[in-house]
Amino acid sequence: MSDFAGTDIGASPAPREGHGITFGEAVRVWVRIAALSFGGPAGQIAVMHRILVDEKRWIGESRFLHALNYCMLLPGPEAQQLAIYIGWLLHKTKGGLVAGTLFVLPGFLSILALSYLYVIFGNVGVVEGLFFGLKAAVLAIVLQAVVRIGNRALKNRVMVLIAVAAFLGIFAFHVPFPLIILSAAVVGYIGGRAGSPLFQVGGGHGSAAPGLADRDSALGETTPAHARPNLTWSLKISAILLFLWLGPVATIVLTLGADSVFSQIGIFFSKMAMVTFGGAYAVLSYVAQQAVQHYGWLQPGEMLDGLGMAETTPGPLIMVVQFVGFLGAFRDPGTLSPLTAATLASILTTWVTFVPCFLWIFLGAPFIEGLRNNRALTGAMSAITAAVVGVIMNLAVWFALHVIFGEVVRWQAYGIALDIPVLSSINVPSFLLTLAAVIAIFRFRAGMIQTLLAVSLAGIVWHMGIELF
Repeated sequence: MSDFAGTDIGASPAPREGHGITFGEAVRVWVRIAALSFGGPAGQIAVMHRILVDEKRWIGESRFLHALNYCMLLPGPEAQQLAIYIGWLLHKTKGGLVAGTLFVLPGFLSILALSYLYVIFGNVGVVEGLFFGLKAAVLAIVLQAVVRIGNRALKNRVMVLIAVAAFLGIFAFHVPFPLIILSAAVVGYIGGRAGSPLFQVGGGHGSAAPGLADRDSALGETTPAHARPNLTWSLKISAILLFLWLGPVATIVLTLGADSVFSQIGIFFSKMAMVTFGGAYAVLSYVAQQAVQHYGWLQPGEMLDGLGMAETTPGPLIMVVQFVGFLGAFRDPGTLSPLTAATLASILTTWVTFVPCFLWIFLGAPFIEGLRNNRALTGAMSAITAAVVGVIMNLAVWFALHVIFGEVVRWQAYGIALDIPVLSSINVPSFLLTLAAVIAIFRFRAGMIQTLLAVSLAGIVWHMGIELF
């Protein structure tokens, strides 16, 4: 069996690579990173940076940030794509495949187990209380993401203006999410290419402060031979990955018809894989609108339950889509049993969400390696990050409306459509739990896991108290 990069996977590997890192050693490190990848993209990227740059010294600071900047410009989870990119830099195609797969696997198995628990025991008081508390904690964590990313991205009036425009565009005018991100990228690219310092505010989830020099890392500062542009290899691997991605979807549509829930899931999440710029928080607004309002696969509160699962398990936050697909098929199983249909839909959703990530990296990374410190790309990434602040703020507002209030009405006029809460429908326990989570995170600097556990426990106590009295 030949590696796409031209090396033989089946043959016995050389004892050491040119950079001195064995493939087996790299696999053990990627397993460790996957097991520690809690806390969303910021936490996951911080873990990778600490282990790969500071501890192992495998890759330099500049090269790490360059790879991250490219991943920030791509649709899909940037943390997993960064793992694929660095795995590919270190050990060619097999390195990227292993790093990217291991990064997703623990989260997939955890979400699947929690999904079973959710549908089988969801009406049990303890489980209801658990997810009741999770909703409140997740809302506070989304607000924290707005502040965290905003502090990094909104360094001048132009970036603030982009964020405000993105929020108003999606919240009041319902501009499609992909159009918002594309518009921001174009503006940033033009500004960066023109050399404006307003678009050179840094990017990614880490600091651009000096760290390990590329020349002092195991990989070095030169480009490995396999990482240089090779059109034949790029076309070959692109064709293979494109077939692996869309082949199963086409087969399902032709076999079951376009109206099947499996066809809808395959098509929708394949589309999502092409437009999910800006990370999980940003795209969840788009997913929630479609999955809840258009397809009816789940309720708004259940979206928060799924996000709570993703927040408390390792792996990318976008794994919440696995829960969405699970519930969609569970409630429309066709001729299959609900759990069988849900399990298959869970696998399908995960497949069409993450296979494209390998395609984007393997196709573009060899060319991106030659564009380090490109001002136009940095400008585009900075503008996208600013727009993401506005999009995540919209997500926070959307969650708040459906978590804290029981009834929401829509006001429309002059092309504007606003969701207005009915104040008399406020859910006081949910509001108090959310307020407690916000105070814990912003006033006392409580960690994400501690906040999730504490507020979930409070939700369990509340529900158990209702059942007793």
